[in-house]
Amino acid sequence: MDLNKSTSRYSGDGVMRYARTIVAGTVTVLAASASVAADDASLLKQAEESFRPLPKHESASEIPETKERITLGRLLFFDPRITVDGNMSCATCHQPALYGADGLSKSIGVQQRPHPRNAPTVLNSGVNIIVHWRGDRESLEDQAIKALGSPITNGQPDIGAALDRLKRIAGYAPLFEAAFPGDAASLNVGNVANAISAYERTLVTPAPFDAYLAGNVDAQSPSARGGLEDFINFGCTACLNGVGIGGNMYQKFGIVEDYWTATGSQTVDKGRADVTNNPADLYFFRVPSLRNVAMTAPYFHDGSIATLPEAVRVMAGVQLGLTTSEHEVDDIVSFLKSLTGELPSQFATVPILPPTAVIPAQH
Repeated sequence: MDLNKSTSRYSGDGVMRYARTIVAGTVTVLAASASVAADDASLLKQAEESFRPLPKHESASEIPETKERITLGRLLFFDPRITVDGNMSCATCHQPALYGADGLSKSIGVQQRPHPRNAPTVLNSGVNIIVHWRGDRESLEDQAIKALGSPITNGQPDIGAALDRLKRIAGYAPLFEAAFPGDAASLNVGNVANAISAYERTLVTPAPFDAYLAGNVDAQSPSARGGLEDFINFGCTACLNGVGIGGNMYQKFGIVEDYWTATGSQTVDKGRADVTNNPADLYFFRVPSLRNVAMTAPYFHDGSIATLPEAVRVMAGVQLGLTTSEHEVDDIVSFLKSLTGELPSQFATVPILPPTAVIPAQH
């Protein structure tokens, strides 16, 4: 036997078998990749049916939002001197460092007066159709006006007292005149509210999820895409949808079981029923926007849950009757983290305010 020929022949067969194995493996990988791409495309299409990306600016067309009004609104938002003790501002409960919230279960107002509910983030608030947990504000402007006259947030006997404190800060008069040039008496309650709301509507935080909705699948990690798929398949999008991923409807908290049994809430809040006096609204609250939710613990209307994973478990249980696995919770949390956007520069930094009051109070 010619060993050289035999070795050559068998070596050739081995090479062919190896080559066929490589080709088969490549075909398998390509087929798997095509399947993954198809799944990604299908998931993106489902997401596009339920969600919309953030606009660059949240505009209220009936109230022109000029540069002057936005600049003035920013100053008013951060100015503590309007309140009775001169030490609290809108930013006290909506802090930049805490993504527009305050990190408390329930906020503390002037003179240590407790708020009845958790402070939601002010970021992206312009896309919310409903303002406040119970919907007892008609708009961002109405919210600003009611805050000026609130004994908790402002401490003044009435809105006029808050306005008088503002008028005593000389630097504001020319700013109001520039922002509202058509008004004979531009420094008024309505214009304070219009300026603050104009500023708040600039506080948009586009997130990786918005890039995903625009077609960049890689903007979401595999875990986040898995969480998105669970979020959709579990039925969460029935309430948590739209540009705010929530914020546009009321829903009963505790569809399957009483919410307080799962949250350990110390007080049972009746929700919207206290506003409407309608028993059908018992335990109904605004569905919160989930944008930046990973940055705004604690959770729910009473801040009763400290962590995002636990909030996911509670929602799955009391709203959907589902028991979620640790893997499902981890993936959903990854998806929710992809809703965190970058802080707007005009919110991340605190402005220099007009000099302290130099005009004596009017009697």
